[in-house]
Amino acid sequence: MMKSFPIGLALFLVFAAGLQADESRWFKGNTHTHSLWSDGNDFPDMIADWYKQQGYDFLVLSDHNTLSTGERWMKVADVEKRKRALGVPVLRKYVARFGEEWVETRGEGELREVRLKTLAEIRPKFEEPGKFLMIEGEEITDSYKGAQIHMNAINVSKAIAPQHGDSIQATMRNNLRAVMAQEAETGRPILPHLNHPNFQWSLTAVDIAEVLEERFVEIYNGHPGINHLGDATRPGDEMIFDIANTLRLTRLKSEPLYCVATDDSHTYHGGDVSPGRGWVMVRAASLKADDLIAAMRAGDFYASSGVTLKDLRFDEGELTIEIAPDGDATYETRFIGTLASEPENFGKVLSTQSGLSATYALSGDELYVRATITSSLGHGNPSYAGQKRQAWTQPVAWKKAAP
Repeated sequence: MMKSFPIGLALFLVFAAGLQADESRWFKGNTHTHSLWSDGNDFPDMIADWYKQQGYDFLVLSDHNTLSTGERWMKVADVEKRKRALGVPVLRKYVARFGEEWVETRGEGELREVRLKTLAEIRPKFEEPGKFLMIEGEEITDSYKGAQIHMNAINVSKAIAPQHGDSIQATMRNNLRAVMAQEAETGRPILPHLNHPNFQWSLTAVDIAEVLEERFVEIYNGHPGINHLGDATRPGDEMIFDIANTLRLTRLKSEPLYCVATDDSHTYHGGDVSPGRGWVMVRAASLKADDLIAAMRAGDFYASSGVTLKDLRFDEGELTIEIAPDGDATYETRFIGTLASEPENFGKVLSTQSGLSATYALSGDELYVRATITSSLGHGNPSYAGQKRQAWTQPVAWKKAAP
């Protein structure tokens, strides 16, 4: 039942049912990760090891149009070519970490190959109940006349082939319907999210708004080549998010999009497309795929590139944010939304507040309200010049606009 409610109403119903707040907790995860199974440059088990060591609770391996299943051998020479940086050879690092009994090779010289481990093989090595979870994923990678249309499908059971279409929107819709069909067939919840809309300037806010099957979109992607900030004539990802949500709530009378932040990591031996840049924090009942997806569908999560929230709640007409301190960092919280009285002024800054806590009280004119929290600290692994650590909350207070 809670799947259909925004974070505020969902949390109200939880507490009204007599549940205790400590029955759910925050889980940190990355939903966009590439390995040697497609165009990444490290072994999937090495990647899982990195994320677990860095304190993540869950990880989705999301290679292009494939799952980490079946027998796959790769030439060692091809593996080494991908590292894109000087340093210890990739295979040597792999053997040093896991040992020769774990690493399987065959052949000699230029014909020497190494076998890529499947997710089924990797899981027992890393998963721990309540501590670390790996989820099967895929980046469904499609295009229409040069426009790149990529979306991640989280918790799939078999690969979904690109469905194509006779327009950008039809291509998006067809792939989303394929995801929905697999969920209906298997009974296994699958969460799709649209990736990097500004990659090669492929998708507009109108495209995203009008495909109502889509409910999640990347507001931040750690790949440095996806035009996150936009340019002088085209909006950045955050503004695309606000335009699309304004269109949904005014013209389309539809539920808004929710935002995710991801790594889109490809390189793990040095290089620009590296891990640890963006993630989601999901407040769920347990570290299980079903519960994580249910919480995200309810809007009970936020996106981050380095800011951690102690609490996030929306009740009695107020959106309240409590920020976890980080050394001597200072914080600015911008409450952003679109007013019903001026819908053409989308993504308006409604209030700016400083400090470790911020609260926005609704006036009644808002189509929706969300928040962007920015730290004074620079990002430790920036994807663009001058990047600060940030967090983005989900839209709330939209039920009146989209009943």
